[in-house]
Amino acid sequence: MWYVVDGMDGCGKSSAADRIKDTLESEGRRVLLITHPNRDIKVGQKEAAWLLKEGKFAKLMVTSYYIRDVLHSIRVMKKARKNDEYDDYIFVRYIMAVSYVPKCLCKFAYKFFKLVLPEPDMKFFIDVTAEAAMKRIVDRGEDLESFENMASLTKTRTKMLMFIPDRWHLIDNSGTFEETLAQIDAVMKERN
Repeated sequence: MWYVVDGMDGCGKSSAADRIKDTLESEGRRVLLITHPNRDIKVGQKEAAWLLKEGKFAKLMVTSYYIRDVLHSIRVMKKARKNDEYDDYIFVRYIMAVSYVPKCLCKFAYKFFKLVLPEPDMKFFIDVTAEAAMKRIVDRGEDLESFENMASLTKTRTKMLMFIPDRWHLIDNSGTFEETLAQIDAVMKERN
């Protein structure tokens, strides 16, 4: 199966993906987890570098590299499926990245990419408030990316929530870590 874990920066995507991976591996399944930007490849490294820059040109470059990064991951997954290398695939970040473009383009971009890109088997949307996300981002102690500020996080979350009715499993990550894990576990049990 193919799982996608998405949400805005600082929402807890990596922790959720790790839980899904641990669950699958505990069942004896072989799992490939890919996070975007994928810093293991040049395109992902360039994408990550452009995320630290400001301005419209930087956003255009990030978008360009992100698309190539995701397309590379899809090719890797298809090749691995053909060779029966893994049972399951997890992408951290996928189609919700369209929420970082201006609102006037966001819905169009989502529909377009949903039409042209393959559809995952299960989609998890990890949700937190912009305030909680910003605190987590700051607590990481890393350089802030261009979208990692309160105004951008608030706008991005609003846009992302527009797409939740489209077969996304909404995981509320505003409570305790254990409550979040319980929500993920409940969704994972549904797949059986």
